Amino acid sequence: MKPLLLVPLLSALLVACGTDATDASAPAQTEPPAADTAPGGRPADGQGAPAADVDAALDRVIAGDWRTPEFVARDPWRNPKETLAFFGIRPDMTVVEITPGGGWYMELLAPYLHERGTYVGAVVDPDTVAEDRRDYPTRARDELLARQGGEPQAVFGRSTLVQYDPAAPSFGRDGSADAVLTFRNVHNWIMSGNAPAMFEGFHAVLKPGGVLGVVEHRAATELPADDRSGYVAEATVIALAEAAGFELDARSEVNANPRDTKDHPNGVWTLPPSNRHDDADADTYREIGESDRMTLRFVKPAAG
Repeated sequence: MKPLLLVPLLSALLVACGTDATDASAPAQTEPPAADTAPGGRPADGQGAPAADVDAALDRVIAGDWRTPEFVARDPWRNPKETLAFFGIRPDMTVVEITPGGGWYMELLAPYLHERGTYVGAVVDPDTVAEDRRDYPTRARDELLARQGGEPQAVFGRSTLVQYDPAAPSFGRDGSADAVLTFRNVHNWIMSGNAPAMFEGFHAVLKPGGVLGVVEHRAATELPADDRSGYVAEATVIALAEAAGFELDARSEVNANPRDTKDHPNGVWTLPPSNRHDDADADTYREIGESDRMTLRFVKPAAG
């Protein structure tokens, strides 16, 4: 297996050895795990801190003055506090975020985990994709590195990046992460044919009892294999996770949007924040808002 490339803050790239639609039968639970216990049965934050302290820590990072104003404006649609609480993310965890994009959640997770935990952003290694498709992953990686190397160091100073091959993904040492999170990425992996391998990689890097948290644009029904709308059926995501060895632990409607009709000319990209629509339709899509999204919590079985 190709070695992973870990990218610590303020250093050169270092090579590391990595072992890098609703299902009616699924649970209906929507509450986060018990406040005093993290996935796998560990104390919530390593210090036995009460839930109120964990909530306060989330409030502090959400109110952080380092956050990009355009990102803050999307809080009502992305619901960061409710989403991270539902996934059971605690300040002492090792959390791997898959394909952080522009760093929306990195701006929250990196400072939240700064003191007692570890934030790892997993980005596509540009050298593993076709040469004519390297521009975006190269730019995304370099922008995140610049963010990590900038100020304030108390926010991003202990975060790292790991590069992965989408065809044979590895995100770190096997069994090293407490949680893997991915936000609005599954449709890309389905379209590229890499989704099964990605979910297998999530399973490998997680500790037994670890959590996989998925937020994804939600289709109204199952879609054909060649669909390019950006929407995915909830049952499809569940099937991918279960095939990789996960169990569906809970689902939440915190990121639901019933105004999303899911029949837009440019798929999910018609809606904010992409807004790929005619100017005359701006008010219509502004009123709809961002896409309807599933929020699913999976667990790697303790014996897995």
